[in-house]
This record gives sequence, C-alpha cells and structure tokens, in this order.
Amino acid sequence: MKITFIASEANPFVKTGGLADVVYSLGEQYVLDKHEVNIIIPFYSKIKNSIFINLDYLGSFRMMLGWKEVEVKLCSGKYHGITYYFVENDTYFARGQIYGEGDDGERFAFFTMACIEVIKRYSIKSDIIHLHDWQVGMFPCVVKENNDQYFKKTKFVYTIHNPAFQGIYGIDFISSYYGISRECFDNGTIEMFGQVSTLKAGIMYCDKITTVSPTHREELLTREGSMNLDFALSIRRDDFVGILNGIDNQEFSPEHDKHLVATYNSSNFYDNKMLDKEALLSRFGLKNLGLPVFGLVSRLTWQKGIDLIYPLVRTLVHRGCVFIFLGSGEYGHEQGFEQLRREFPNNVGIYIGYNDDIAHLIYAGSDFFLMPSLFEPCGLSQMISEAYGTLPIVRLTGGLRDSVICYDGKNIDEANGFGFSENNSDELIKVCNWAFDNYWNLPIRKKLIKNAMETDNSWKKSADKYIEVYKSIKK
Repeated sequence: MKITFIASEANPFVKTGGLADVVYSLGEQYVLDKHEVNIIIPFYSKIKNSIFINLDYLGSFRMMLGWKEVEVKLCSGKYHGITYYFVENDTYFARGQIYGEGDDGERFAFFTMACIEVIKRYSIKSDIIHLHDWQVGMFPCVVKENNDQYFKKTKFVYTIHNPAFQGIYGIDFISSYYGISRECFDNGTIEMFGQVSTLKAGIMYCDKITTVSPTHREELLTREGSMNLDFALSIRRDDFVGILNGIDNQEFSPEHDKHLVATYNSSNFYDNKMLDKEALLSRFGLKNLGLPVFGLVSRLTWQKGIDLIYPLVRTLVHRGCVFIFLGSGEYGHEQGFEQLRREFPNNVGIYIGYNDDIAHLIYAGSDFFLMPSLFEPCGLSQMISEAYGTLPIVRLTGGLRDSVICYDGKNIDEANGFGFSENNSDELIKVCNWAFDNYWNLPIRKKLIKNAMETDNSWKKSADKYIEVYKSIKK
C-alpha cells in the first residue's frame, strides 16, 4: 500500500508534541510492514539549521494563493525507509517558532495548497493520504470541491490529535486562500458558529476519521467532552474510529536505556530499578529512606490536572512519601512547585524545564508516576512509565482509561497501575494512599510491576488497526 502523511510536524525533524511521534512512528512501522511511505511537512528554519540527512533539491514553482502568487520550493530525503518531502517558503516558515504566529491560518493554508500541487507535479502516488489536525484539514475539501481528477482514486483519512485547536477563521478565509466557493460554508459543511473550521472540514470531507484512543472517541461524541464537535462527529459516527497510540519500544526500553545507571527487564527489574531510584534521589539531593517515590514528567498546565498535586503533596509527605517533578509551562505552576520544594526540602525535588536524562531517570527510578489529567486524548507518559515498571496513577479519561488497568485488590493478574475518576484532589489523595499501602506488600508490588512492563503498547499493534481502517474504505 502507498501511504502519504501530511502534517505540520514529524519526528525526527521537528516536534512540539505527540503529533510528531505518531506521524513518524506509524510511518516507520508501515515501512517494516512493507508499505511505501511518504511524509510531507513544512521546511521550517529549525529543520534547515539542524538537518542531518542528505537532501535532494527537486525544484520550485509558483502558484496562486488566493489573490497573490507565491513560490514553493521542494526538497526530499530518506530516513529509515521513509521518503520525507519538505515544502519550503521562507516567508511562512523561516520563523522562530512552529506555531503561535499571527498569520498561522495563512501559513498552513499555503502549506495545504502547496501539498496539493506538490503531489500532482511530482507524481507522488498514494492509495491513502492520511491528514493530521487542523493545519491540513482543508485538503480534501479543496480537492473534492474542485473535482480534482488527479485524486479520484485516492482515499483520505483524518486524525484528530488535539480537538481544542480547530482552525477557526472568518468567512473570507475560503476565498482568500483556498479559492473555492462559499457553498460548502453556506450549507454548513465547514461552518462552525458563523466561522470556518478547518478541523470540521477534515471531519466532513475525509473518508474515515480517527482519534488517538477509543475512550477519547466516545468523549468527542458527547456534548460535554466534544469541544463543540459532537454534531459533526455524530454525522460521521460510522466512519469515526478510536485507535490508541503506541510508544517507541527502542527509545523507551529500560533494558537498553543509556540514560540509566542500571538497565533491567521484566525478569530482573527489582535490584537494578532500586539502583536507578538511588541515582534519581541523589540527583535531587534527597536521601533514600526506602520510601515510595512519586514522579511526574509533564507540561505544567491546567489540562494536566496540576492543581490537584498541591494538596496531594501536603498530605502524603506526612506519610514519608517523596515527590520528584520535571516540567515547565504556566508560570503559576512553576512557582507553585518551587513553593512545595521550599516547604518540604527533604521530600520534594523539582526541575523546571526539560532534561532527557532526568526524564528517563524519573521513569525508571520512581515507584509511581502521576498523571491526574483533566483530559488526555491519548497520553504517552503512562505507557512509558509502564515500560519502565513505574506504576501509573491516572485519572480515568481518554487514553489513560484505555491503557491502565487499575488495581482493585482482586485483579492482580492483569492490573498495571492505579486510577481515579472524579476531577478532585480528594480522589487523587485516596488512590495515592491506596498505592502507598500496596507499596509495602512486596509480592503484590512486584507482580504489578511485571504486569506493567509486559503491557503491549507497541506501534505494531496501533499500525495494524490503522491498516484495517484503510482497507475498510469502500473502493
């Protein structure tokens, strides 16, 4: 099968979040499964300045973007069997950041329209074009509204990674950049509250829609959890699938991780995991008294449930628990964590920012991993912590519900973590106390760790389900 991904970011060249992981990891797995894979992304200056593969300059052309003529340059290179195409225009992509510019709508309209032309001009044949998030949601709308015969045999799949970003712009956006009539807006197909939504366009025009976990699919079909997408998604319900993301088992392998003091697997984890715990505590100047360590690696934002952490720490330090946090984000939470360290210097270690060495050590050296997210479409950290035998403690939302089997005192043969449902600190404290109690029962703790480490969170599992979606599209 010939598969082309179109996205605003992809590993290993540019990453701001999980989107980049999904695009690359799925592509890499498809190559292993003998599919032909292309990935098309913008040629940001960040990529140019750090490119590490040989690129071929394929040429340039000019095209109309609404009322103005713009230049498109194209480079290409191979990485791990994937053919990457880099769409270049310095006016749009030679910026200091990937997103957050005042003209993001125009920038990604350019990218979308350039991708249509690139595929046709350079004969990039595809059975499936797999589009990702709002930035490229207008692609199938433009193709189908213009009855573009080049794509008549091509099928489109659209993945919603973050429904909070919906590509909302004024009505003039259609004619200014996409050159199509207003009919698809006037009939409600891409209209949302009087404006254009490129995310909705992807939902309405693609052959199949996916999101990043089965539970998140169900949440998006409800009024409360849909972020106003429930009506559009309910129309496409039969074509809407939830597929849980995976993790890179090579990058996140406690048996081969060079960041660790001691490596281990599911058969010999106990002693070596304790050595990593010792190293983690030493890194933060904390003593190892044999007490449970609760770790966190996260963006410090409201979405991640950080507000629930403060009362948890102030309650459980009195039982001797240790907390080690790594992350950055909202200033108030960065300062809040600093305050916790000042209050409890013997029980709290923090690192504001990101450090890969420390992150891996937290995954390996902690006993429990905190993810009290308000919402989490998929989440990867809970899967990483499972791989390292650090038992996740999660709020049961989105992909967290799908990837963690909570220990209830009876399901010891399958449980791999702990969980709570209600978004409040009392529930989090309650489940952490339950985890603390079980910490002291070594046979139970060892069995839960082994279960966690043997959980299959591979991309192979996810890729097979995506291929089933591709094949299900009627010819």
